[in-house]
Amino acid sequence: MTKSTARPRAGLRLMAVHAHPDDESSKGAATLTRYADEGADVLVCTMTGGERGDVLNPAMDRPEVWADLPRLRKLEMERARQILGVRQSFMGFTDSGLPKNGEPLPEGCFALVPLETAARPLVEAIRSFRPHVVVTYDENGGYPHPDHIRTHQVAVEAFTAAADPERYPDAGEPWRPLKLYYTLAFSKAYFRAIYEAMTAAGLESPHGEVLKELADVEEKWEITTQVECAEWFPRRLAALLAHETQVNPDGPERSCPLEIEQSAWPTEDYHLARSVVETELPEDDLFAGITPDAPAA
Repeated sequence: MTKSTARPRAGLRLMAVHAHPDDESSKGAATLTRYADEGADVLVCTMTGGERGDVLNPAMDRPEVWADLPRLRKLEMERARQILGVRQSFMGFTDSGLPKNGEPLPEGCFALVPLETAARPLVEAIRSFRPHVVVTYDENGGYPHPDHIRTHQVAVEAFTAAADPERYPDAGEPWRPLKLYYTLAFSKAYFRAIYEAMTAAGLESPHGEVLKELADVEEKWEITTQVECAEWFPRRLAALLAHETQVNPDGPERSCPLEIEQSAWPTEDYHLARSVVETELPEDDLFAGITPDAPAA
């Protein structure tokens, strides 16, 4: 495992925008906790409460858990937040669920809220927190869940609108973040590296089947930025498992031993979507080109 080189982060601020509780722990969590440990101020903005999520842990699949899911997911989010060492805020929208083909979205859900209305709480959060960097999903949401797609749309809207004094004039003092990234959590290259490392260690890997499924999938966004954070993978895993209704601890997704993943793929990966500061690609730091006293551009 490669040791990461700590850098001073005092005065730097990072905002991660996610759709549901648990998304922050499965997409970029090691990056968040590394930066927080190094002194950056890190805020997770969660657009919905995950009220319509499934119960994916067989041990938790009980009527009383289903009946109490909205409360439990908030408790899980708080446990994960503490493990990661970051701040977190719910933006107040209602989970859209994942309707089957042909089923309508539920009335009043996040995915149906008009964009300008949906972006307002995030504009307020950006103007209050004043992040240098914002991280969210690409336009496909990482995967095509309606809340993930809406989260992308809202984050892109808020990234621009927060800097415009004529937009949302009653939502706080304008602030322009300097960089916008998309998370690229599960690339073909990642799955291939994990598959080959597990196979070389004499272990059976389910990632070979994933690679077959992805064979004809075209990856739109190139990896521009890789953050070394293998040292923080244990905290990432602990935070993910804190979302105990959402994670099967014995599922195939967790079949790769931590030390193998740390060696085979020691980074979390991103695409730099927008930047108003000069930076040289490829990067190894989301804050590349930014200093703590960098003004809003």
